Amino acid sequence: MEFELESPNYFAAAATPDTSGDQGKIPFLEFFAGSGLVAQGMRDSFRPVWANDICAKKAIVYHANHGSGHFKLGSITDIKGRQLPATPMAWASFPCQDLSLAGLTGGIHASRSGLVWEWLRVMDEMRQRPPVLVAENVAGLVSSANGAHYRALHEALRERGYQVGAVLMDARHWAPQSRPRVFVIAIDKEVGIPAGLVDSRPNWLHTSAIRKVAEGLSDWVWWNMPEPASPLLSLEEVIEWDAPFHDPVTEARTLALIAPKHRERLDAMGDDVRFVAPGYKRTRNGKQVLELRFDGLSGCLRTPEGGSSRQVIVIKQNGLLRSRLLTVREAARLMGAPDTYRIPGSYNDGYKAMGDAVAAPVAGWLAQHLLKPLVEATSRG
Repeated sequence: MEFELESPNYFAAAATPDTSGDQGKIPFLEFFAGSGLVAQGMRDSFRPVWANDICAKKAIVYHANHGSGHFKLGSITDIKGRQLPATPMAWASFPCQDLSLAGLTGGIHASRSGLVWEWLRVMDEMRQRPPVLVAENVAGLVSSANGAHYRALHEALRERGYQVGAVLMDARHWAPQSRPRVFVIAIDKEVGIPAGLVDSRPNWLHTSAIRKVAEGLSDWVWWNMPEPASPLLSLEEVIEWDAPFHDPVTEARTLALIAPKHRERLDAMGDDVRFVAPGYKRTRNGKQVLELRFDGLSGCLRTPEGGSSRQVIVIKQNGLLRSRLLTVREAARLMGAPDTYRIPGSYNDGYKAMGDAVAAPVAGWLAQHLLKPLVEATSRG
């Protein structure tokens, strides 16, 4: 059994968030809103006027940071488009399980990832469909099944009168976490796209899988944004160095799982070195091992369910090796959430809320450099 940290030190109590400065910001609808990190990341320019998620525990985190008056808890299958307010943009971080390499890869028509079609149904039911749409998912959306899943979504959006393009943005550009995600951005064909937002060819946003899937597609757009500089925080700055370690029995068992080559690298470091190595437990040749990273990045955060392990960190300091789970506050920092972001609930609740979300600064970059100017273009006709 893995160690579970239930200390209240890692969770701020829920309180009424301050939304007094939201007037004048661009309204948007958010589907599969989760714990609210998209709204957090885009808060400088956008404000959610309606949001939805089926997870009650994530809703608690959302309420604590963004209020509850505009949030509807429940399945998207029960949402009626005609009841939603008109907005210039809608965002959907639809479920990734059927598109993830860690899942069963059932595809975009399977029961969970297939909820994207419910989102489009809701869009069709609206009195006025938003001129800008954003869909977010894992890289498997464009790479699995030779791109068939993305092409199905692209064609569905094109048939609804949109120009569409996909980009891949990795959280590592903003925070010390390896977390590549695909963002599909669609805009009404009648809207003139401002110069500079479209490239004539692929750029840093377009991986080989995206370039391949774009071949032969009608109404494809090579979106363009500036490339970010280095992350603001290093992994060492994310770590809570005074957080409690595993109990002695769990720690001994955990350290014994470290892959031999990785243990050699740790042992070779001097006793005056303070170093942190994140890792996940994996099965190799029928045996469980703890594989660590030495590149200054954490692994991609996951949810603590469905057989996925939670991220372990091994710390070397004062000549000793210690181990523990990633704390919830560390997970939040890796997702770009400020320390003021409230995460009420248990350890597992908080870890899931962060592990199953969009990194806030990625959403913020997208909002500032692409979505806001696109929405402004729609108001100019």
